[in-house]
Amino acid sequence: MKLSDRLRGTTAPAHPTNLVPTEGATAEPAPAPPEAGTSPPRAPQPTTSAPAQPSAAGDALGKLKNRAAEELFSRIGGRLNDPSLSEHQLHSLVRTELARVVEEEKVPLSGEQRQRLISDVQDEVLGHGPLQRLLDDPTVTEIMVNGPDAVYVEQNGKLTRAGVRFASEEHLRRVIERIVSRVGRRIDESSPLVDARLADGSRVNAVIPPLAFNGSSLTIRKFAKDPFKVQDLIGFGTLTPEMAELLQACVQARLNIIVSGGTGSGKTTLLNVLSSFIPQGERIVTIEDAVELQLQQEHLVRLESRPPNIEGRGEVTIRDLVRNSLRMRPDRIVVGEVRSGECLDMLQAMNTGHDGSLSTVHANSPRDAIARMETLVLMAGMDLPLRAIREQIASAVDVIIQLSRLRDGTRRVTAVTEVQGMEGETVTLQDAFLFDYSAGVDASGRFLGRPVPTGVRPRFTDRFDELGISVSPRVFGAPDTRYRR
Repeated sequence: MKLSDRLRGTTAPAHPTNLVPTEGATAEPAPAPPEAGTSPPRAPQPTTSAPAQPSAAGDALGKLKNRAAEELFSRIGGRLNDPSLSEHQLHSLVRTELARVVEEEKVPLSGEQRQRLISDVQDEVLGHGPLQRLLDDPTVTEIMVNGPDAVYVEQNGKLTRAGVRFASEEHLRRVIERIVSRVGRRIDESSPLVDARLADGSRVNAVIPPLAFNGSSLTIRKFAKDPFKVQDLIGFGTLTPEMAELLQACVQARLNIIVSGGTGSGKTTLLNVLSSFIPQGERIVTIEDAVELQLQQEHLVRLESRPPNIEGRGEVTIRDLVRNSLRMRPDRIVVGEVRSGECLDMLQAMNTGHDGSLSTVHANSPRDAIARMETLVLMAGMDLPLRAIREQIASAVDVIIQLSRLRDGTRRVTAVTEVQGMEGETVTLQDAFLFDYSAGVDASGRFLGRPVPTGVRPRFTDRFDELGISVSPRVFGAPDTRYRR
């Protein structure tokens, strides 16, 4: 029997750094189990109840792992951040020293136990400790650490408590500092908040005391190593084939598109898919707070903002980058997200010859997206009348795509809306697609509806005809009285 299976079949080890299984038959209940209905990051193998001896063995192995990690830190801790060592050299050094530490312990271990021990200690020293297995699990899309004892994950759109924990607040801080130092940033009491990314592009946000009152907080949003393509989103139910055909035509016709949605609704993923429709011959400049977009085109310039240093100097904002990008002869400007005064610069770029630009904004509906962009323009500090701002928005933005994360955990496009212009003081909108909530839900609570065409042909299709871009008649469907206004 595998050691991991033996551990799952017994009560939880006493030391808090060991994984605490959330499922599995046990001879007696494990102390302080996670909430009911949660699942571990990897499905456990069926096990039977085990006597107390394996629990003692697992406890001893946990203590051995802690001793080995502490001894390894004492020997080479000062060299872990040595810039002269390559990643390969550092791994080789750790493996060599760790083998010596394990030999000096003189504890009889099977080959499998020894390999598991070395792997766990390497995760502690070189990886991300208890989080490493969650990061390696492709089914986990987000990791949320609310403190040493509270680790949650998102799987299949649902939040569950993970069966891992940190030994202490110091253990959690050590992992956070390791993540932050690898991307050239620092986190301490003078700079207690960091927004950065891992080497694989995953987004990291860390907050430590005194800002985090109940202990350090860490959030990691993972991104697929193989970026999702349009067929993947169709398979997930996020898009329909008809909607995908329309959006591809919009990008090829160089319409300016805003992707609107809440946090975690899939805006960046959809922006990646829309960007894939950009022809290869065009020069693209992407601008982001932390690089998340995974564009596949060759003629691509990626810009990333920079926070101020410890002295409060050297900051480069998104607005600075948007203004600078206009001097880089871009065919397309892709702004990862507008959240401040850069919205004014982006709208001006859209209105001055940079058609086909793409961006995202936090909003709950297309109408809210218009109102939010008005507010963001005002944050630029320009004393502009509201009508002038609305005219800028109506002239610059052609299409708003609304994404929503529904209560069943799925992410769906709930509206594709055309910005038609101004009527008096109001920006006029016309929906081309709307999500059909009337279809109800199935037995498992999953929405059965899908985005359906309203039957209204958008005005921007005239541009398709001018550019020779064909769209099949089935895209807009037959008029439906439910969506007539």
